[in-house]
Amino acid sequence: MLRTESAGTDREGRPLQPRAENFGPGKYLRAFRLLHNWIEDNLDIYKPELERVQWPIFVHSLLGLANGHFQRDGEVFFNTYKWMFTPEHDDELRQLETMREPEQTAESPVAQRFQGSKYRLSLTSVAYFNLLQFLESKERQGGSVIIHILQTYCSIITVSRSTAEAQNLAAVIQRAARDRGMPAEDEGIPGHHPGSANTSENAPAVLPRLKLGPLPMEPELMIDVQIELEEEDAKNPPREGQNSLVEEFEKYIKQEPNDDAPSRTDVPLPPSKQRDVDMEVQKVKEHRDRFRIEGRTGGVAPAVSIVMYTFHSTYDRINCLDFSDDNTMVAAGTSDSYIRVWSMDGSVLPCIKPPGPNEPPPSSTRQLIGHAGPVFAVSFSPSAANPDPKEGYLPTTPRYLLSSSADKSVRLWSVDLWHCLMIYKGHDDPVWDVTWGPFGHYFLTGGRDKVARLWSTKHASYLRMFVGHEADVDTVCFHPNCAYVLTGSSDKTVRMWSVTTGNAVRLFTGHTANLTSMACSPDGKTLASADEYGVILLWDLASGRRIKRMRGHGKGGIWALSWSVESTVLVSCGHDGTVRVWNVALTNNDAPATTASSHVQHQQQSLSALANAMTINEASTNATQPATGAAGAAAGQATTAAAAAQSSSTPSGTAAEAATAAAGVTGTTGAGKRKKDRGVVVTPDQISAFPTKQSPVYKVKFTRMNLVIAGGAFRP
Repeated sequence: MLRTESAGTDREGRPLQPRAENFGPGKYLRAFRLLHNWIEDNLDIYKPELERVQWPIFVHSLLGLANGHFQRDGEVFFNTYKWMFTPEHDDELRQLETMREPEQTAESPVAQRFQGSKYRLSLTSVAYFNLLQFLESKERQGGSVIIHILQTYCSIITVSRSTAEAQNLAAVIQRAARDRGMPAEDEGIPGHHPGSANTSENAPAVLPRLKLGPLPMEPELMIDVQIELEEEDAKNPPREGQNSLVEEFEKYIKQEPNDDAPSRTDVPLPPSKQRDVDMEVQKVKEHRDRFRIEGRTGGVAPAVSIVMYTFHSTYDRINCLDFSDDNTMVAAGTSDSYIRVWSMDGSVLPCIKPPGPNEPPPSSTRQLIGHAGPVFAVSFSPSAANPDPKEGYLPTTPRYLLSSSADKSVRLWSVDLWHCLMIYKGHDDPVWDVTWGPFGHYFLTGGRDKVARLWSTKHASYLRMFVGHEADVDTVCFHPNCAYVLTGSSDKTVRMWSVTTGNAVRLFTGHTANLTSMACSPDGKTLASADEYGVILLWDLASGRRIKRMRGHGKGGIWALSWSVESTVLVSCGHDGTVRVWNVALTNNDAPATTASSHVQHQQQSLSALANAMTINEASTNATQPATGAAGAAAGQATTAAAAAQSSSTPSGTAAEAATAAAGVTGTTGAGKRKKDRGVVVTPDQISAFPTKQSPVYKVKFTRMNLVIAGGAFRP
């Protein structure tokens, strides 16, 4: 009798408080509610970083309920708190939603990842000790449950605030609010030092040094280019106040070997030819005569002109687009397994082989047939515009076109013969992306088999395999010096690889959705990556740190990125049917983020750029000269600014329909304003937005003259 009466009391006879562990499956709900309420009542300076603790606690609580066969409790727990983790963890939530049994957790990739490795988190010292003190003081109410999860499944790294941050609490709070919903650079499983590709717990914090400088020019090529430039200067002397071509070459193009640049032995390239000399000469001309974008000055955004090419009557069959570097051709890959190439100015596409008796006559469009599945990516080989080609020399127009397909192959097409020259096989699944290296010769592919491969046009098999991603490699790009390649994946990470060794040298984490596009700045120092949630992140390649996040696009994916020649302005396009211009130099601390509607009003006061639209109609042929803005007028000296195309399909459109223009200035179309999604947050580094009517934009590209070319397909 005495034992029964004293069972619920301590040594001094006081009643014992029930522990959370004694509530069975309800302990997880009580513990998580306790933690969440404490974080919500915490100081604003600590709340954003403490909120990051809730995600691994939520996942392991749900896994604990599933492993204990508590189906009903797991469903209640999931439905009660899932709202806290959208849209950042939408993919994981979809997998966790139906996870209610131990058998399901054993088969789930998300559960295996969380149970097999510790989740890394970084907390400031004060926030971490406050958290531990609170959990220990509330041990019986649920604190012990949270402590057990943190000790068993999490690796918490404590850091100290810098002196500057400690003295400016307002800036800390503002930055924390801006970055809310975005994981830290070192957060996750298995976690890593920011930028480091070594995910080991004992990995050194020091990153390997990269050679990001430009690849030195071949000595013989440099001499030949300088001789050609001297001849050009003699025939066409520069205007007053303008650099001569030789001076431009010496100042901006010619680079002496230095420690920050790779050597030519690191990146073997074939010997240069006269075509390479002509291309380099033309690049120097374009670099001198380009429209210069110096960035925002005096509160006024730089003027950027955009030429928009719209494809009509496509019936949503176009998957991808690419423009040639000489601005003479555009290629489209379709879901019908063929590729169509158009001349951008309506002229007949050149072909060194005369047409046979059963072949169509020369025209402004060509159809390339050979793939056995949808074409997901096309890429023209490097080229340069040459308005005055020398007789007897090879033209500097594109010579090849690459295409990747669902049939697991990559095809190399001759733009001179319009035939397939080579089929490259090596991927085990569909190939999502393909791109040429900056000097030709090499190209890079990525596919659903989670692998990226480096190829040479002269070899049927791949030269390098880049293995490390946990999901599809969706987008790939080269570093400007060709010594490194970058891959973006559905595992929400970006990896940087050395071409020489094949090893990963950088790992960038921070995206919350699948990667859709990437672009490296011409100066080789910065990487821009974008995801399907419409977020653009900028990365410093040398330090491996994230520079900032830029938002403005709607959901659906950003499909292309391109940098200005000076690496100061970035343009993007995507599913939301807009082309957006971004100020790279502006930091997120300079101004607060705004909603889309207020940002439109701000742009209307400061923007001085125009977007010009052209249409390419598969049903008719029309050519119209757009009225370009300031940038287009300057770039028009050496860049084609108007185009038309002709298709072999049955004519069904009118001239008026084909000439329909979709011009936008600061979020307006025609006389009225374009309605925007009020839920879309626009960061202050967006300079301007150019909306189309109903045309998702597949490709956007800065020419060497700093004119922007974009292309999309009209969806009625």
